[in-house]
Amino acid sequence: MLTHAKKLLVIIAEAALEKQLVRDARRFGALGYTIYDVRGGGETGERAAQWDADRLIEMKVICDDSVAIGLAEHVLQTYAPNFAVTLFTAEVGVFRPQKF
Repeated sequence: MLTHAKKLLVIIAEAALEKQLVRDARRFGALGYTIYDVRGGGETGERAAQWDADRLIEMKVICDDSVAIGLAEHVLQTYAPNFAVTLFTAEVGVFRPQKF
């Protein structure tokens, strides 16, 4: 089956940033996104999501390279200095490219 190359951008961030990240994703040209509540730990400790200030979200955006790069650069410059933020990308193949 034929697939079409797209970029998957994953943003893991403090839940307080959810509305801003959704707005930013749309502004940079993303046609859609998926958001999950997540928990985890790293170099700065554990986030168990036991209260609102301790919650994390994972936002997944499948898009063109230019959208992923622009959005990632914006998130790193705007939010990463003051909030817990992790980003990564992966190459994905989609079956319906018009949706992304």
